[in-house]
Amino acid sequence: MAGRTVMVQGTASSVGKSLFATALCRLFSNAGHRVTPFKAQNMALNSFVTPDGGEIGRAQAVQAEAARIAPSVEMNPVLLKPEGNTRSQVVVLGKPIGSMTAIEYHEYKPELRRVIADSLAKLRESSDVVVIEGAGSPAEINLKDRDIVNMYVARIADAPVLLVGDIDRGGVFAAFVGTMELLDPDERRRIAAFVVNKFRGDVALLTPGLEFLRDRTGVPVLGVVPYIPRLRIADEDSVSLDDRSGRRAPTTSELDVVVVRLPRISNHDDFNPLEHETGVVVRFVETPEAIRGADLVILPGSKCTASDLDWLRESGIARAIEERTRDGGLVLGICGGCQMLGEWIHDPDAVESTRPLVPGLGLLPLETRFTRQKTTAQVRARIAHPSFLTDGISEGEELSAYEIHMGQLDRRAQSPAPFAVEAGRGREGSSLDGAVNESGTVVGTMLHGIFENTALRSSLLAGLRTRRGLEHSDASAVPSRDEEYDRLAEVVRQHIDEGELHRIMKLNPRAAEKRTA
Repeated sequence: MAGRTVMVQGTASSVGKSLFATALCRLFSNAGHRVTPFKAQNMALNSFVTPDGGEIGRAQAVQAEAARIAPSVEMNPVLLKPEGNTRSQVVVLGKPIGSMTAIEYHEYKPELRRVIADSLAKLRESSDVVVIEGAGSPAEINLKDRDIVNMYVARIADAPVLLVGDIDRGGVFAAFVGTMELLDPDERRRIAAFVVNKFRGDVALLTPGLEFLRDRTGVPVLGVVPYIPRLRIADEDSVSLDDRSGRRAPTTSELDVVVVRLPRISNHDDFNPLEHETGVVVRFVETPEAIRGADLVILPGSKCTASDLDWLRESGIARAIEERTRDGGLVLGICGGCQMLGEWIHDPDAVESTRPLVPGLGLLPLETRFTRQKTTAQVRARIAHPSFLTDGISEGEELSAYEIHMGQLDRRAQSPAPFAVEAGRGREGSSLDGAVNESGTVVGTMLHGIFENTALRSSLLAGLRTRRGLEHSDASAVPSRDEEYDRLAEVVRQHIDEGELHRIMKLNPRAAEKRTA
């Protein structure tokens, strides 16, 4: 029998759909159910690589981890990676099929419906529960005729819908009522319950509003979920950086790690482990003044390396980084950031930009050549050459990471590389990765997820503290992701009506009890 379904939709983007779906994945997994996440279409520059080398949205990889299963391309059959205001790279079942304008993609959507339906059916065959996430709002009336991610999916999955609203941003009751008013009658009937998210304060003060909401719409409120601070769970997109860009300046006893917030920043979740370290302040910045005096400056991944490199120069940050390196300051480039630190970026086939040759910052002995073949792989790596990033790690120790990039590095002969990457898990052949400058103060790598490795993270922070004369701290104090999934699930469990959720889904909790007995 096909697995039961429940769908999480939102009154808008960034209301907490992804986190709530993640909580449900862990809740159902804790109850003994075989649970799988699903999102038909994701638009995000934070992505992840499945064990077989497919690319999916980071949120579905997180939800799979919360569900205690390996991620697969069926969990997110369509991924859009914005390349500008009107174009996106389109990834279908883990592989890029090309770049499309918004209008071209809108016309292409009907062809994706079979892929989406087949992926969902495959997941339901092997699951007790499929937790489905929508995108944006189901009330985007200009997009409804070509919808492939919200009510279209709810219909083919025959899924009850939980509508999530963010009370922290204000106007949540208007958002709920307005969404219901704009839905068609059959769509309204699919809304089984509301979830008020990110609440701060005394829930008793909400009672009149909750009663009005139920009386006005006929839809019950499943629960009021409080704002949960400092969750070590990856955010789906760069909207979350708006709350983190203004983070306080560090004290004299704290490390100051600065990440340049590029216009097309990708995989900014790379820095989530650093943000949860005691005594470390991670700031996402957009001005040259903000990087001066930092203990470490990081150029992150980028979906549009050449245009983001132009922005670096226009903003004055490029010059500030060059001045910093002359003074011996530490700089790290990851993926697109690594490419920017090199000497040249070649793009003869206009894979990423219209310019065949773009000068880099010239701080690393490497060049980048863009090709139409995308590298997506989970990898194992070891230390190839010492640098400030890995000085405290033995050369034989392995690290886990993943690669997602179109640009291929051409390292200058005999120049040192920080890592040696082994073949396997979607990657053909072993090779050296990235580059290190002569003084060891500038490092570039194409590897994402390196800070999830406790040994590397500890080594880096210990070295930074030694340079500053600060006392060392134990990185093991950082909570594991598994602990964070349980913390999230427990908070949600305490603030929703679980019995009502099971009733909505027609889910028998005793079925899971029998299987785990």
